[in-house]
Amino acid sequence: MTIELHVEGMSCQHCVAAVTNAIREHDAAAQVQVDLATGRVLVESTQPIEALKAAVDDAGYTVTSVR
Repeated sequence: MTIELHVEGMSCQHCVAAVTNAIREHDAAAQVQVDLATGRVLVESTQPIEALKAAVDDAGYTVTSVR
């Protein structure tokens, strides 16, 4: 399934890597695309949405919406 997360707090490529790594810690096969300018993170994963959202939150970023 593909979900779209809107994430606040990302400002650089380090942030992109941190969010990507946090998601991949829960699903190593996840496909992650981050648009730093808009804060949009597209994730293709088999993991539950809440687990992915929690991973991003635990990494220090704020998920403001999920689609």
